[in-house]
Amino acid sequence: MKMKLIKKLGYSAFLATMIVACATTESINQEAAQSYAKVKTQARQQNAIDTSSTTAKRVHAIFHKMKSYAEQENETGVPFHWEITVLRSDELNAWAMPGGKMAFYTGLVERLDLSNDEIAVVMGHEMAHALKEHGKSDRTFSTISGIVGVIADAAVTASTGVNTEGLLSTGVDLIATKPFSRSQENEADEVGLMLMAKSGYNPSAAPNVWIKMSKANGDSGLSIFSTHPSNADRQENLARLVPEAMKIYKARK
Repeated sequence: MKMKLIKKLGYSAFLATMIVACATTESINQEAAQSYAKVKTQARQQNAIDTSSTTAKRVHAIFHKMKSYAEQENETGVPFHWEITVLRSDELNAWAMPGGKMAFYTGLVERLDLSNDEIAVVMGHEMAHALKEHGKSDRTFSTISGIVGVIADAAVTASTGVNTEGLLSTGVDLIATKPFSRSQENEADEVGLMLMAKSGYNPSAAPNVWIKMSKANGDSGLSIFSTHPSNADRQENLARLVPEAMKIYKARK
């Protein structure tokens, strides 16, 4: 009887933990969605949202193709409301909020002359951050509200040519300097690589993204990928994983 009671209590505690975890994920996703809505409002006011250029159409097409596969990979227990906004800016940047709210900067595609497969590399990386709930860590999510100011800065720069970078250092730190830890970045690279392969994009393009990034930026880290692993390290790690990802890619054909 006592053992049964212990088992029941243990099971109840497990259920309670799961419910709290789901509630936490859901509340974080909702808060991110609210911040994202502000991002879009401010960017729209600055005429920084791009919906009609060739670049924007390519990004949206790749996002919609990968979205269904990302949904299949969601193990959080909470449905995501995936969405992407293309921002008209020369910055080499892209990001994802908890719950699948994403942004892609035109400069990333145009300055690096990314192919569709290379766009999918970045897309998969950002989707992986959301799927693995990297934004739930206190260090990253506590500063998520800073995103709004950063995107507003980018929007002003895009529409007026006035560089407002640095006005909100916390937000800049979140998106452009060190959004996630080394292990989280490596996990996003790896999960994103497999996700793009499942979506029908050639994973052999992945290492070339880092070659292009290094040429455009050196290894200074002043970009979307400006986190702990260097461009060279990430290029090497992805090259190591390409054969495994290629099996997934070829199996689709």
